[in-house]
Amino acid sequence: MAALTRGNVTSITALPDRKNKQNVQGRRAMAALTRGNITSITVLPGCGRGPRIANQTTILRRCCYFKRSLPGVQPVGLCNLLKSAVISNKHEGRFPNSKNSHIIYATPTSHVSINESAAVETDSANTQVLIEVLKDTWDAFYRFSRPHTVIGTVIAITSVSLLVVQSVSDLSPLFFVELLKALIPAVLMNIYIVGFNQLFDVEIDKINKPYLPIASGEYSIEAGGAIAVASAFMSLTMAWMIGSKALLGALWMGFALGTAYSVDLPFLRWKRSALAAATSILSVRTIAVQLAFYHHMQNFVYKRPAVLTKPLIFGLAFTFCFSLVIALFKDIPDVEGDKFFGIQSFSVRLGQKRVFWLCIYLLQAVYCAAMILGAASPYKWSKFVMISAHGLLSAILWRRSHSIDLESKAAIASFYMFVWKLFYAEYLLLPFIR
Repeated sequence: MAALTRGNVTSITALPDRKNKQNVQGRRAMAALTRGNITSITVLPGCGRGPRIANQTTILRRCCYFKRSLPGVQPVGLCNLLKSAVISNKHEGRFPNSKNSHIIYATPTSHVSINESAAVETDSANTQVLIEVLKDTWDAFYRFSRPHTVIGTVIAITSVSLLVVQSVSDLSPLFFVELLKALIPAVLMNIYIVGFNQLFDVEIDKINKPYLPIASGEYSIEAGGAIAVASAFMSLTMAWMIGSKALLGALWMGFALGTAYSVDLPFLRWKRSALAAATSILSVRTIAVQLAFYHHMQNFVYKRPAVLTKPLIFGLAFTFCFSLVIALFKDIPDVEGDKFFGIQSFSVRLGQKRVFWLCIYLLQAVYCAAMILGAASPYKWSKFVMISAHGLLSAILWRRSHSIDLESKAAIASFYMFVWKLFYAEYLLLPFIR
């Protein structure tokens, strides 16, 4: 980019065939940015895989295909920075709206076909590149953190914390400050668990989830490990500084079970066993999140004795069922990779269709139980919310389950995210149980 903005780029060429590894210009591409003697710009199609990959980017790490086939290529900048350039193919200096992005690379060729006026102002170009780098960095971290699990953690802890509220006066600044102090280390531990799992699932994720940053090559193993370890360290340190035994215990439990689930050591890597995998997920979501964080808010924050209330008992039961469904359902779209690497999930053992309908019937049973519980409430507003909301969710689930194509991996993955949304909705309804 430095040479581009100084105006000494003299040629633009294109390599439209990304699969042609024998292309002479592509294979001879070398970094020449710092020397300022770039004489050509080559436009290479990117190798974006997955819905989050196909954005405008200048980072070579995202282009995993050419990282292997053209290791000497270095990124220069975005096509849209060269709007006045005369490019010898049909890309016309901009990114097309397609799944495969395009990235500009420098190559030391000798022919001349572009006017120096194609260079842009240095400050403007640098700002644009910085913005794109920041966007790309955030996007990779966003996918690394598995945001649907982070959202689930935040909603679950917030919902459980609201169960300790006995009057409007309890919704004081103290409540929100202490809730935030509990959420931050919980989210950090969540990032550790999902990040640590990616470190040991690289080859599996290349088949099942190629859009994840370690599987796609955007993050190295070392970088992913550093983020995971730093997240766990900050999480446990914050809990220790807060001084809540319930909070610290919940995070240590999450750390231990998350590690045992993923790490490839004797007697561990529990994800190989369908029963052990489901048990670890159920333990974290039910015991660590529900009981521990409720006890933290009730006993540590408000100094009240922790008691098992009706909403808490229902919350434990519904979390157990939903976590079981998520533990079973998450493996349905991953059967291909799990079979290849010998992961004996329930979907591999029983088949996708059987596990899918088992999850649907289990969720329908939860909704029926919730409506019965709501009907028994002495409060009319609680009856109305519990019966109408769960009836609506049950109907939506039933209708959508009969329209899914179980032969489509994309459709199953989409339905899995829909189950997470049902999970969020149930937590939002939890405080209405009376």
